[in-house]
Amino acid sequence: MKIHTCAHLMTLSALLAVGCHSPVDDAGSTVPEACEATPPVVAPQKTDILFVIDNSSSMLEEQQGIATELPAFLAAFKAGSGVAQEFRVGVITTSVYQRLTVGDGADNIRSYPDQEGRLQPVKDEAGQPTAERFIDSSDPLLLDKFQRLVAQGTQGSGQETPFEAVRLAVDSPLTRQALEEGGNAGFLRDGARLLVVVVSDEEDCSSTVRPPPVALGQDPAVDACSAQADKLTSVEEYYRIFQNLHDGRGASREVLWATIGPVSLTDKRAEAVTEVSGGKTYVRNVDCPTSYGPGYRQSALAQAFDSTRANLDSICKSNYQQTLVDIAELATVAQSVDVVNLPDPRLAVVYVTRADASVQTCTVANGDIRYEPSGDDRSARLFFLGPCLRRVGDTKVEVKVLCAG
Repeated sequence: MKIHTCAHLMTLSALLAVGCHSPVDDAGSTVPEACEATPPVVAPQKTDILFVIDNSSSMLEEQQGIATELPAFLAAFKAGSGVAQEFRVGVITTSVYQRLTVGDGADNIRSYPDQEGRLQPVKDEAGQPTAERFIDSSDPLLLDKFQRLVAQGTQGSGQETPFEAVRLAVDSPLTRQALEEGGNAGFLRDGARLLVVVVSDEEDCSSTVRPPPVALGQDPAVDACSAQADKLTSVEEYYRIFQNLHDGRGASREVLWATIGPVSLTDKRAEAVTEVSGGKTYVRNVDCPTSYGPGYRQSALAQAFDSTRANLDSICKSNYQQTLVDIAELATVAQSVDVVNLPDPRLAVVYVTRADASVQTCTVANGDIRYEPSGDDRSARLFFLGPCLRRVGDTKVEVKVLCAG
């Protein structure tokens, strides 16, 4: 049996027929029967942006550095790779719990009930918290409020748990609890993508288990979170959780992840080294002198979302402008497309033309793309994954169907 490509199914600019059947004939079709002089209205791309700010004692300069470069981030996001953007921003912290083994060997476990994945209040010009928990892109004071919002202070947990904080933030019960009751209801919108930006100088120590299974010690030469990583909830499990988020209509939520974390300045690698300072030995990430502990888990989750590590950079940079611009540009490229008239997702082949004119071939069977069937009020969708993630500069995306014959 010969297998060949029989028809275009979809491009970014048009929906075409499969075989000889016209989508105009389908019930509920919005494809016009004749050319129209008025071009169709393209809805803005909706993105809910969640910054996860490390508010431990070592993060003051880094928070200030992020706030300073937010004008460039917002400008790049609004430019949107030529596509109108409608977004909102909220901030949570890396503080969920802290388990510390003290001198006598006893455990000291602390919780952070005002944080733990909860959207933090936007502060006014006097630095006082308001009732606002997120800021829409249409807000004329967006930049000022955003800069105040990323300044989360340095009184948080020394056991950073960004993965767990995000899990709590985007799932029930917080997503069903009203803002005025300390929940996050209303932040995540139906049909909106979620962009997570983690900013931290330490390794992730996340677990879904309570009490937390890893305890910090008092020896700075030992990073308990990497040394006992096998006790933590795996990176793979957190990735699975975030890839399986759905909106209120039951549609899969497109999730993008970026990390500014404890990795090497020169090549973004995660690797432990020790440094002696003031008579004490400290464990750090190689080529990242202000880090604490190697960013193995931080790097691994970023790479699970993007194997090229374009979404990963070092917290040890002296300036975050280009890092934030790169994140904004990556985030404005949609990683899913709507499809119609797809008879069998196993027959779909997606061709992505890169900036260098090379063409990447992606299929559901190979795990490069993921198919979500249509619902009552939404089209079927294909999600780009792994090596087939769309990139800034891509020139064309085609979806075709393989036919036997």
